[in-house]
Amino acid sequence: MQTELPKSQLISNTSPSRQQSPVGIMLKLCLCVTLLCLTMIDRVVAQTSPPGEPKAKAAGKAAQTPDRNRGKPLPPGVRDYTSRNFLMHTDLPPEEAKELLTRLETMLTLISKYWGKPNRAVIEMYVVKDLSVWPPGSIDGRGLQSIEAGAGVTLGQTAFIGNEAIDAKAVVYSVADRGTPQHEAVHAYCQLNFGRTGPTWYSEGMAEMGQYWKEKDTSVAIHPVVFDYLKKSELKSLDEIIAPGQTTGDSWENYAWRWALCHLLANNTNYAARFRPLGLSLLSSRPGSFELTYGPSAREISFEYDFFLKHLEQGFRADLCSWDWQTKPVTVKGTATVQSKIDAKKGWQASRLLAKAGETYQFTTTGTWKTGTEGEAISPANAESETGRLAGVLFNDYELSEPFLIDLTNGWTAPSDGALYLRCHEGWGALQDNTGTVAVKIKRATESVRTPSIGEPVETLPARKENAAGK
Repeated sequence: MQTELPKSQLISNTSPSRQQSPVGIMLKLCLCVTLLCLTMIDRVVAQTSPPGEPKAKAAGKAAQTPDRNRGKPLPPGVRDYTSRNFLMHTDLPPEEAKELLTRLETMLTLISKYWGKPNRAVIEMYVVKDLSVWPPGSIDGRGLQSIEAGAGVTLGQTAFIGNEAIDAKAVVYSVADRGTPQHEAVHAYCQLNFGRTGPTWYSEGMAEMGQYWKEKDTSVAIHPVVFDYLKKSELKSLDEIIAPGQTTGDSWENYAWRWALCHLLANNTNYAARFRPLGLSLLSSRPGSFELTYGPSAREISFEYDFFLKHLEQGFRADLCSWDWQTKPVTVKGTATVQSKIDAKKGWQASRLLAKAGETYQFTTTGTWKTGTEGEAISPANAESETGRLAGVLFNDYELSEPFLIDLTNGWTAPSDGALYLRCHEGWGALQDNTGTVAVKIKRATESVRTPSIGEPVETLPARKENAAGK
């Protein structure tokens, strides 16, 4: 849609009798060209909810407030609710509407801090629980179409001078379920404050993150339908997720993969420091791309992305399970030892040992740890169950062996070459409330210990017991 602002906003009045210099004429010509280049671009950002998503049961801002509905009577059964950053028209019951506003404000505080930009304008939202309450014409046609499909949409406009966004508007239309209003509010925030929402993979991935973000809690807590889909589906490659030409609103399945990538990059300590500046570049249309930012780390990201999805659990913490790429393993000869400290709440950690196939190693541990908030601290050697024992895995050329439990009494014989990584055996979604650190010393065994025969499987870990919440 083409539009022009009043010329008085861009070009100062000049006296017609005053002779202008060539420089002045050129300046006016440049300004006129700028004026002609001013465009208003419609932006539609849609969200498609996964099937079976549970429906929800039936505070003034120092920024510009939408005035499109001032003086217009609301339909019976529909009320306005305001908070610092939102104006919400909804047929939700008062308590549910206020609870939603509280969640929206909390989320907006978090995303404003993350992107380093306070919200500049009140976000207007239509949140619909029962469409029959809303008379014809009370909801924009594009918003109505999305709500009828059980989803949501953000309709936005951005005014540009050249490539610079100078003004923006955004209105959200959403079903009254648990996550869609928050997802769409992220789009509206980006539209209002950056004039853009970024490429599809980033825009939708971050909006999906927005509906799950909680203060001081980065653990995975996604919709059960999304969780089951990611666990049971064939892995989608990074190239497929970030491929250009994708469209918003394509499918909730594609949104799930975009969430997975954005969640990993935003929380994994190996990539988070680069992900935020990349996002700001994408939102501001400055030079920057996924390939330029992470190209040198492509194999590492691919490995950790695969690992994240293979071990995905509710409660999984990407920051605690970030892979150690810095520690270099070494072989041990004679009576030499390697030493490491293993934190009970973290994922696989470098032991510093480069194991050789057929070699037997002895382990000495010092210290105790505790799995969960209940019970006594224990040493790995005294664990009465497999939980709390010392577990290992071999890493070789970006491939992992099956995990195994370390026999601290009889030692362990390496079934293949590889760098040995260790951790406290515990469910991947239950690590964050573990405490304690155990020091581990490893040396070559002085006596022979039976080596597994060819084809004999390495001892594998049982299924996780439960998460930190006991579920």
